[in-house]
Amino acid sequence: MVTGASSGIGYELAREFARNGFDLLIAAEDPGIMDAAKNIENLGASVLPFQVDLATYEGVEALYGKIKSTERLVDAIAINAGVGVGGDFARATSLQAELDLINLNVTSSVHLAKRVVKDMVDRGHGRILFTSSIAATMPAPFEAVYGASKAFLLSFSEALGNELKGTGVTVTALMPGATETNFFHRASMDDTKVGASQKDDPAEVARDGFEALMAGEDKVIAGSFKNKLQGGLGSRILPKTVKAELHRKQAEPGSANR
Repeated sequence: MVTGASSGIGYELAREFARNGFDLLIAAEDPGIMDAAKNIENLGASVLPFQVDLATYEGVEALYGKIKSTERLVDAIAINAGVGVGGDFARATSLQAELDLINLNVTSSVHLAKRVVKDMVDRGHGRILFTSSIAATMPAPFEAVYGASKAFLLSFSEALGNELKGTGVTVTALMPGATETNFFHRASMDDTKVGASQKDDPAEVARDGFEALMAGEDKVIAGSFKNKLQGGLGSRILPKTVKAELHRKQAEPGSANR
């Protein structure tokens, strides 16, 4: 099962599962999930699409109900649905947009995991992938709430993975950098340096995530060598104040033209 699968990393994750012999239940809030299902079916998988708003309690419960209605076991789940909000927290971004971000990125991820993980533990097998970000390793000025949400997911993933040792259930955090998806446009970040920059291929990111999930790794920094340097070595050596300034230069509104 893959959430946020109508486009971007989620869509490519679903394609990875299909290429590797999985049947799929895929979910997203937009009607593009129907076209995504048709395209993924061309890879030989059985694909069940479900359009649902996971930023609501009712949406997550409806998705879990859909899982149960299939009367099939979830061998692996990619909890990937997420959104970004870019801009000046004090003067530009709306409170509702920030709260919606928390509801989708954080609350729905915990909610869905709470429902699915018990089933996996009860039968002694399962794989869970959370899409975090290398933004989880640093303060994220002008994406302050988004960065915090991804830090939450990384911490949650690593803690849950430790709790589940010996149960047959593994937990993996996928940590991409800037990826060529609709993320930056939706987050109103087209005029930022990172928004205008060359980005990683979502298919490559998804492949890294899928392989790490199948190997039972606790986390993977996906995509380019730059990501691995930034999210790995850089996160351990550079002070948080320096990392915050580096992120600011990439995400500050108007920075694409400087």
